[in-house]
Amino acid sequence: MNASSRPVVLIVARLPQHLLTRLQENFTCHNLILDNLSDAQIAAIAPQVRGIAANGEAKVGREFMARFPALEIVSVFGVGYDGVDVPAARERGIHVTHTPNVLNDDVADLAIALMLATARNVVRADHFARSGQWKNGPFPFTTKVSGARLGIVGLGRIGEAIAKRAAAFDMEISYHNRSRKDVPYTYVGDIKSLAAAVDFLVMITPGGAGTRALVDAEVLDALGPKGFLINVARGSVVDERALIAALKEGRIAGAGLDVFENEPNIPAELAALENVVLTPHMASGTLVTRTAMADLAFGNLEAHFGGKPVLTPVPD
Repeated sequence: MNASSRPVVLIVARLPQHLLTRLQENFTCHNLILDNLSDAQIAAIAPQVRGIAANGEAKVGREFMARFPALEIVSVFGVGYDGVDVPAARERGIHVTHTPNVLNDDVADLAIALMLATARNVVRADHFARSGQWKNGPFPFTTKVSGARLGIVGLGRIGEAIAKRAAAFDMEISYHNRSRKDVPYTYVGDIKSLAAAVDFLVMITPGGAGTRALVDAEVLDALGPKGFLINVARGSVVDERALIAALKEGRIAGAGLDVFENEPNIPAELAALENVVLTPHMASGTLVTRTAMADLAFGNLEAHFGGKPVLTPVPD
């Protein structure tokens, strides 16, 4: 395909180099982030833009898409797509795709890692050992994970992968979902009741308006002073101010967080707390998985522009 006949793709988010390289080799690309395009420059290319390459945090709303009359597809690098106005895209027949399933194992692995690190106080213990404090006496007791009660909010593919791993720890597993599933775990009809019944509450529900601040002060109080919150979903599903207050006041025991409300900005109050383990939205961040995600995000664009069905459209 010569350069003049290549589809024009607008890149609206920070993407891994592997994906950027493949996009640039196959399409005419304009990068909203790296090229710092002005409104005038965007307007000049807008009539030719047929595709948008985004990530799970990118905002691709109705008004933004309306600027591109030839837009045919939005390819999201990530399983989450709550920043994309999917109904607005469907009104215009614009495909929206994402990269599900290839990251299930890595996200589930990190959920368990955060649960263990938080309950067993691994980060503080590491500092305790390195700093020489051990010479002054033993490290304080921590919380047992094996055999504990686990609640999962969002029993999709990743939620089921988390449950599978938790079962190996002989955990008693309950879940809350939009609907009951045919699984050997206990279904709980509301998140507050689930929080009250478990020791660890793991969030792996999609983001968006419907789940915003799903974990609020009432849910945290239900989880209680011996309970731990683990969030590998979206920062928006937790009321961050309420969480900070609960952690500072000892109304929950601790939290393991991979996602935050205003990434990459983490509130100083949260970062200062010792009863949290914080990671930089890295749940899917292994080389193997990010490469597979990049290949799938590219593959959706390649399939569409090649006249074939997209590989992984977002669900109805």
